[in-house]
Amino acid sequence: MRVLLKVCMDTEKANEAIRSGTMPKLIQETVEQLKPEAAYFTSDHGKRTAFLVFDMQDSYLMPVISEPFFMQLGAEITYTPVMNLEDVQKGLSQLNR
Repeated sequence: MRVLLKVCMDTEKANEAIRSGTMPKLIQETVEQLKPEAAYFTSDHGKRTAFLVFDMQDSYLMPVISEPFFMQLGAEITYTPVMNLEDVQKGLSQLNR
């Protein structure tokens, strides 16, 4: 299932991770693991935030993905199922059957 992972990082923990060099490593490892179709980095409500869209094969992966961000960055994590245009069109085509 295609999901949007939102990672909102605690400012102080993220600052320390940048100073220690662990944040680039964590981001690189996550991107290599998830192979997202899109990855964006911005601020949201004044906090460093990452948005990654990827195919989650099974829900048991949620702790595998989330725990490094919780432990290293004090992050708030959300997973949201999402669709691309093709998915929406396919779903809508099923409504008239």
